[in-house]
Amino acid sequence: MKKIYLALLLFSVGSYAQEIALVKYSGGGDWYANPTALPNLIKYCNTNINTRINTKAATVEPSSPDLFSYPFIHMTGHGNVVFSDTDVNNLKNYLNSGGFLHIDDNYGMDQYIRKEIKKIFPNTNLIEIPANHPLFQKPFLFSNGLPKIHEHDGKRPQAFGIFVENRLVLLYTFECDLGDGWEDPEVHNDPISVREKALKMGANILNYVFNN
Repeated sequence: MKKIYLALLLFSVGSYAQEIALVKYSGGGDWYANPTALPNLIKYCNTNINTRINTKAATVEPSSPDLFSYPFIHMTGHGNVVFSDTDVNNLKNYLNSGGFLHIDDNYGMDQYIRKEIKKIFPNTNLIEIPANHPLFQKPFLFSNGLPKIHEHDGKRPQAFGIFVENRLVLLYTFECDLGDGWEDPEVHNDPISVREKALKMGANILNYVFNN
């Protein structure tokens, strides 16, 4: 039933306002980081790529049945993440039923989130997504793949994914800080060009979710 419901929800994108959600996870990490990020991304997408997303992002726990109400869920933070067995089972069902999880490392999350992803997909490895993937092609072209928004350790930005039957269901953005680029201008004082780059990449992610 959940699979059918989520499939219908995704199919009907464009016919009425959709909702996306921020994941409130356990473990002590700051799941609430970047509070202005999703609202700004939603506004940008509704204005520039003709989405109809509710302007207020929801908050959802990974164990909640409400997870299946959202075609796109987003995680961020700097610290520890712990998924319970209930979280793992619910997230696995959600992702296998047509849902999409974007995890954006806000610097410091990497060492924790990788082992939690492995709980959800123990037999599947994260693979780096190549620059020719549709995620980077439309509606905005990123010919070199994931853009760099904030510098931390001098490492290149990388987009990793988990695929189920050739469909990208989990996107993990590392050494990039997309969410920081989505925040209000005064939060990080990023140049307009950097914020625009981040918002365009976010628009590409939502475009992919709503059309695949």
